[in-house]
Amino acid sequence: MRNTYTTISGDMWDKIAYEQMGSVLYTDKLIRANAEYAALFVLPAGIVLTIPEVEGEADMELPPWKRGILS
Repeated sequence: MRNTYTTISGDMWDKIAYEQMGSVLYTDKLIRANAEYAALFVLPAGIVLTIPEVEGEADMELPPWKRGILS
């Protein structure tokens, strides 16, 4: 069974990644798993997102808007 999350009005990708997956560093993985909504920054209520499995820290990537900040 796949893990899912139903958005509430005003949800953002990094908040969902943090609350559902344990770190904002999984934001990119969350967006890729729900590519049809990738253009949205703030999500409306009622979207059912797939929450991908967290396999370990080796898979973590910074979200696109945070890359290059930590040099």
